[in-house]
Amino acid sequence: MPPLREVIARHGLAASKALGQNFLLDAQLLARIARIPGDLTDAEVLEIGPGPGGLTRALLAAGARVTAIERDRRCIPALAELGEAFPGRLRVIEEDALEIDATALFEGRPHIASNLPYNIGTALLVRWLSADWTPWWQSLTLMFQKEVAERIVAPTDGEAYGRLAVLAQWRSSAKLAMPVHRSAFTPAPKVMSAVVHIVPEEEPAGVKFAVLERLTGAAFGQRRKMLRQSLKSVPGAIEALERVGIDATRRAETVSVAEFVELARALS
Repeated sequence: MPPLREVIARHGLAASKALGQNFLLDAQLLARIARIPGDLTDAEVLEIGPGPGGLTRALLAAGARVTAIERDRRCIPALAELGEAFPGRLRVIEEDALEIDATALFEGRPHIASNLPYNIGTALLVRWLSADWTPWWQSLTLMFQKEVAERIVAPTDGEAYGRLAVLAQWRSSAKLAMPVHRSAFTPAPKVMSAVVHIVPEEEPAGVKFAVLERLTGAAFGQRRKMLRQSLKSVPGAIEALERVGIDATRRAETVSVAEFVELARALS
């Protein structure tokens, strides 16, 4: 395979700010990302926004069968060349990742691995975390802006701890797999990035996701207020606080994931 920079130059590709693109060209770094999910030999992998195919190459080299969803038609010819180099191992779908039903593309449970476009990353993550459990995917290996990554893996009682942390951690394990310096991208973004790895775990019994989502939305929507104020909009929440033994004068950032689960269970 020719160097990725050569492919980009030959096809006249440039990262689109409107599409939230930043290309990763470091082959060693991309290979490290592809190793995070574990052994991908003959595994199905979904990639969102492959661009010219840097991470796609690494996933294919790791033995994966990749389905790539790319809405930027400028990148399709470069991806087609990659498909020719790995016959039968790459399927490219020219669609918007926010509009396509990705679950219908797979018979088994794929890993999802992506250098996500910055402008849709959080929306896609929340969609995948909101899936019926056990989810249709095996693991998530996703590149985010470092600030967003820290919010996903944040511990209780920290500045980054909030709704996203609870949604990511109440029935899955989320860890910061590796930081990525802004200089690794072309063009270099203004912020640092990080790869998050999320693996689903057993879902706590008796908890409705919609209830947990409403609780966290209300609690962290007014995070500087005491729970007795921020949760007034959720019917039965104040009484449930007393039943599960959570002090109503506490603020949302001091309530652990396990405590939110208990509160949601009491309301479910």
